[in-house]
Amino acid sequence: MRLLDLLKITARSLRKNKLRSFLTTLGVIIGVGAVIAMLAIGNGTRQSIQEQISSLGTNVITVTPDAFAQGGVRQEAGSIATLTQADADALAGASPAVRYVSPAVRATVQALAAGRNWRTNVFGAYPAYFNIRVLALQAGTRYTERDERVAAKVCVVGATVARALFGTTDVVGQHLRLGRIPFLIIGVLAERGQSSTGQDQDDLILAPFATVQKRILAGTFIRQIFLSAQSEARIPEAAASVSAMLRERHRLAPGVANDFTVRTQADIGATATTTSRSLTVLLASVASISLLVGGIGIMNIMLVSVTERTREIGIRLAIGARSRDVLRQFLFEAVVLSIAGGLLGIGLGLGLAQLAGRALNLTTTVSFPSVALAFLFSSVVGVFFGWYPARKAARLNPIDALHYE
Repeated sequence: MRLLDLLKITARSLRKNKLRSFLTTLGVIIGVGAVIAMLAIGNGTRQSIQEQISSLGTNVITVTPDAFAQGGVRQEAGSIATLTQADADALAGASPAVRYVSPAVRATVQALAAGRNWRTNVFGAYPAYFNIRVLALQAGTRYTERDERVAAKVCVVGATVARALFGTTDVVGQHLRLGRIPFLIIGVLAERGQSSTGQDQDDLILAPFATVQKRILAGTFIRQIFLSAQSEARIPEAAASVSAMLRERHRLAPGVANDFTVRTQADIGATATTTSRSLTVLLASVASISLLVGGIGIMNIMLVSVTERTREIGIRLAIGARSRDVLRQFLFEAVVLSIAGGLLGIGLGLGLAQLAGRALNLTTTVSFPSVALAFLFSSVVGVFFGWYPARKAARLNPIDALHYE
C-alpha cells in the first residue's frame, strides 16, 4: 500500500469521527504540553538561581568558622570562634590569585529615624566588600579606607530600610540610630529584590567593619571572611592558598581537620544547579505520566475502531489486501493521532510556559531539545500503543470478519 493511499484512508477515517479523534489525542496534547511547560519552568528556575549567584560575585570565596560538636551532636556552621581580623588581613597576601579581602560581622539591630523604627541587619565590612559582592549604589558614595581606620559612624543603607524609616530612598545626608549610636547615611544601595530563598536583599545596612566590631558588637572574633579571586579561572588556586595560610596561622598539624570552611561560588552554583536539575527531571517525569495515559487512550480507541470496522477489514482482506497492509493502516492512524496531539501539545506547552512565567514572576526558558524530546516521545507513544490494535486487526480471519455483526 502506497503512502498516499494510507494518508487518504487515514484522513477519511479520522474525519468520520472528528470528536472521538480529538478526544483520543487530548491525552497526548496535555502530556506534551505539560512536559514542555515543566521543563521550561525548571530551566527558568535554574537560570534565575545562576543569575542571582552571579550577582553575588562570580569570583567570591567565603571562609567561615567550623561547626562545634557537643555530645556527638554537630552544631550549625560558624558555631565556634576561630577567625579573627588578623586572619583576614593576612589572607590579603596569601596568593597573587587573591584580589580583594574583607572580614565581615553581622548584628541584628533596631534602627530608629524620623520617629520610626525598623529591625534589620547591620553588616560590618571593609570597603573592598563592595567590590567582592558587586554592590552598586543608586545614590551617594561608599565609605572609605579612612572611615574604616577611624571607625567612622557612617553607613550605606538598602532601599527597604530607607523606605521603612523615611518613606523614600532619597535619604543621603540623613541620620539614623542603631541602638544608641547615631550614624550618617552616605549612600543607598541599588535595589536587588528578593533572593532565590525569598530573602529581601535590600533589607540591610552596611557600615565600616571597625565601627560595627567596636561600637556595636564589642568582640574580637569575626563571622566570615569574604575574598575575591583575580579571575574565575584562578578560584581553585586562591582557595587552596587561603586554606594553606589559615592552617599555618591556626597551627594545625598535618592530618588534623580544618577549624574553618572554605567555599566558592562555584561550589554553591554546582549545588544549586544539581538541585534545580533534579527538580526539573522530577517535574518532567510526573508530566510524562500524562503522555502514557494519552497512549493508553489511543490504544483503547484504536481497539474500539478495530471492532467497529471488522467487516471493512474482512472485505479488504477478501479482495486481496495483505495482513501487513491492514497492520500499516491502523498503525499509521495511531501515529497520525499521536503526531497531531504532539504538535497541538507543543502549542499548549509554549502557552503554559508563558502563563507560568507571568504567574511565578519567572523567566521561563523553552529549549529546542525539550520540544523535540516531547514530540519524539509522543510519536513513540503512538507506535507503542498503536501496535497491539493494528496487529489484532491484521490477524483477523477474513471469513470471521465478513460474518461479524
